[in-house]
Amino acid sequence: MNRADLIDTIAKATGQTKIAVQNVVSSLLHTVTGALARGERVTLIGFGTFERRNRQARLGVNPQNPNQKLKIDAARVPAFRAGQELKDVVDGRQKLPVLKVSAPAAKPKKAAKPAAPKKKAKPAPAKKAKQRSR
Repeated sequence: MNRADLIDTIAKATGQTKIAVQNVVSSLLHTVTGALARGERVTLIGFGTFERRNRQARLGVNPQNPNQKLKIDAARVPAFRAGQELKDVVDGRQKLPVLKVSAPAAKPKKAAKPAAPKKKAKPAPAKKAKQRSR
């Protein structure tokens, strides 16, 4: 499943527009990415935890020339640790719970503008009769 498939699936399940779902998904990913960049941990109970880990510098081997050693720099990498509920559902020990979707909040209606008093139509001026000259 890619991002577009995810948006389609969520839109169908929730009854929201694809644009609204796309905005929510983008906002979620942006928020999680920003938190990880700052070194914060993001925990979604039952789903899992996103965190940043520090990987130490190490020596690697060039696969095209096994005799050549490569220095790999230290790096900060994102990591995900699955929560217990996610592990149980994936393993088959637990069924996927039914999705509970709350009804979308009704948009508040704008107050109706007071109707402007209707203007009475002015009667059209009478046409002047042309006099014929003799």
